[in-house]
Amino acid sequence: MTMPMNLAIVLAPSHFTAAVLFALFTSVVFAITQRSGVQQQVRYGLYCFGLFVGGVFVAGWLMLLLRR
Repeated sequence: MTMPMNLAIVLAPSHFTAAVLFALFTSVVFAITQRSGVQQQVRYGLYCFGLFVGGVFVAGWLMLLLRR
């Protein structure tokens, strides 16, 4: 049994997954470009990531409350 050659993998992340991936990549870029030491970069990256993900939860709750 042979597999067709035009088989494609389609990724369809949820909105939350997309937001977390955006937060991850953006936090890495912010950390690298804004801080010079490795320890400072890690701390700042985690700080930015936490703010991004926290913002997603706050925005989600606000949208839920506004919808009602």
